[in-house]
Amino acid sequence: MMLATATARATAPPLPGIRVFLAEDHAVTLLGLEQLICASDRLLNVVGTAGSSAELVNHPALADTDVLLLDLNLGGQNAIDAMPDLQRRCPGHVLVLTATDDAGEHRQAMMKGARGVLHKSAPAETILRAIERVHAGEVWLAKGLLGEVMGMLTGAGKQPAPRPDIHARRIASLTLREREIVGVMVRSAGAKLLTVADSLSMSEHTLRNHLTTIYAKLELHGRLALHVYATEHGLGAIDSRGALA
Repeated sequence: MMLATATARATAPPLPGIRVFLAEDHAVTLLGLEQLICASDRLLNVVGTAGSSAELVNHPALADTDVLLLDLNLGGQNAIDAMPDLQRRCPGHVLVLTATDDAGEHRQAMMKGARGVLHKSAPAETILRAIERVHAGEVWLAKGLLGEVMGMLTGAGKQPAPRPDIHARRIASLTLREREIVGVMVRSAGAKLLTVADSLSMSEHTLRNHLTTIYAKLELHGRLALHVYATEHGLGAIDSRGALA
């Protein structure tokens, strides 16, 4: 009955507020999360639910999702493996939901593009607040792990940082248009991709294609990593011709 309800939502007119998709393989937990969101006085709406990775990646409501609350262990499969496909299909941010305290898994999820990691034992108010903060473009992560993850994203972790000439070659491989897009992405941190695309006079689909190419050239995973890398290497200050200001 719950799945039929979720499918009905996907074909209904867009709901106001933050559109949340719940991916959780435990029926009781899934029901509890749905009731929590629907009963809150916040502008949050559940647009779809899924209990397995296959069901999730093929769900029509995923394309209209602002925040995907994703259980790491989804139907016995590691949802981290599906993250690249999910990011192509979902325009919103991924907030990982997990019962494990394994910092390595949390790190891996963030490096694959998740916007935050939330423990299943978190209070109801914390869950709701995390959804709102991640939707606003913020990172939700335990303080002790945040510095380590940011260090890994900027190359300051345990692995030696690539030589400066490697960064120079990666950046030089960007076209003028791609440099312009990187600059706008940095200056529009937290904005929806549709808003960024409008400012660049292109469709959201075209912007996503450009970002896929940019991520590949710079060897990055996701918008957060791009923001950190671009800020560190001065790619945020770019003039209308795509040159460094």
